[in-house]
Amino acid sequence: MKNLIYSFVFYRSINIYNMLGSLRNFAKTKIAAVFIFLIAVPFVFWGMGDAFNSGNKNNIAKINKTNISTQDFIEYLNSTGVTKQTIQGRMNEGIIEELLSTLISTTLLDLEIDDFDIIISEKTLTKKIKNNKSFLDENNVFQRTEYEKFLLTNNMTAPGFEIALKDREKQKHLFDYVGAGSITPKFIIDKNFKEQNNKLNVKYFSLNTLYKSEDTITKDDVIKFVEENIDQLNKEHIDFSYVLINPKNLIGIDEFNQSFFDKIDTIENDISKNINFKKIVSNLELESEIISIKDFSLTEERKEIEDKIFNMRFDQVGLIENNDNYILFNIDKTESKSPDINNNKSFSQMKKLVFEKNKFDFHRKILEEINDNVFNEDSFNKLGKDIIEDITLDSIKDNKKFTSNSMKVLYSLPIGTFTLINDEKNIIYLAKIQSLTEKVINPESPEYKSFVTTQLSSDRKNILKSYDLFLNEKYEVDINNQTLDRVKNYFK
Repeated sequence: MKNLIYSFVFYRSINIYNMLGSLRNFAKTKIAAVFIFLIAVPFVFWGMGDAFNSGNKNNIAKINKTNISTQDFIEYLNSTGVTKQTIQGRMNEGIIEELLSTLISTTLLDLEIDDFDIIISEKTLTKKIKNNKSFLDENNVFQRTEYEKFLLTNNMTAPGFEIALKDREKQKHLFDYVGAGSITPKFIIDKNFKEQNNKLNVKYFSLNTLYKSEDTITKDDVIKFVEENIDQLNKEHIDFSYVLINPKNLIGIDEFNQSFFDKIDTIENDISKNINFKKIVSNLELESEIISIKDFSLTEERKEIEDKIFNMRFDQVGLIENNDNYILFNIDKTESKSPDINNNKSFSQMKKLVFEKNKFDFHRKILEEINDNVFNEDSFNKLGKDIIEDITLDSIKDNKKFTSNSMKVLYSLPIGTFTLINDEKNIIYLAKIQSLTEKVINPESPEYKSFVTTQLSSDRKNILKSYDLFLNEKYEVDINNQTLDRVKNYFK
């Protein structure tokens, strides 16, 4: 009941768009998006007003010439029902910025409503309340007692509730007005329905057997590949030393107590004073636990400690946490190296890259021939020989064989067209659109009715996206970061 009447949820399943970027960049991006949930809840005052006696004089944001004062923001925070403790607990998650973003968006919508001169009459408002099923008895007659019970339960006054309901209806009318900017003609709906539901007969075959085998790649092939791509293939290698530090080897017990963390603080202070690694380790009497690694670089075989140190390699000496240990490390040497093809592991990796490049070049050659209209039926049959298969696709959603994106490609092409597509295992296929069987439309079928609803919703969504872009140009949003910080400091 409360959600039906008292939540400001936009009309007809409109998708909710998120504000782009952080609030501190909000002034640069203007109004990134205004389609958000605006949830109205009972007023819960927890006494912020006294902290900002001059709130009305301090503006926290400005939309064109409309100011949002600190007092406006305080009143909005009070109205959300979000407790002070909740805000304090989520300060690092940007809750203040999020709430301010919502207030800005709400204010912007109010400006648009005023601009369009949208008005809800008292007669319309009364009708909305009296027709609400939650206030009706078993004979569908409005019961004032049910209405008053709802207000009492939610700690609301009738004027407060009616203002909220009127605002909701204004927003609904705004988006009805914007979203109803055009009506998709039936012939376009029918055309799109057929295009997405026609049956396609497709000839296809996998290119897997046509690739040059990895086993046939020679050392000369690898050398040439490395020479041509030396800048991209160079990898950074490091020599480093480290010790694992924990309560057991640092203070002799297994407890993370204050004494342990005091010693950790001492290590960090030594690092900040540029005391060298060996001296720090010596002071800790951990020389025997030093581990040295030579010529390390990142590989597919993940090594938790080594990888963490590699990612911190720009610090000569550092201390990082790792589960129940601390890692004190020293970078002894850094060097950029090209692949060593005399190393079996490195050579194997380069062969794989050569194989992938050959595949890419093979795909590109076919696509270039298709685009240049030199790839034809003979080319298709010659490549496919005895591995060509047939498949009939029932609709654009029939993705049992090929991916959804591949289906969109197939259904966008004319008969006789060749293209490359793939399946969920990323196997690449060469395909030809062989024939099409047109879908017969039955306007009364659930399939068609569902499509019409989806089509209209999609068109409406596109209109609202255009409206969002329009608002980006229409409104300039400025944030007073100094005032925002002042509000945030109140909660710290």
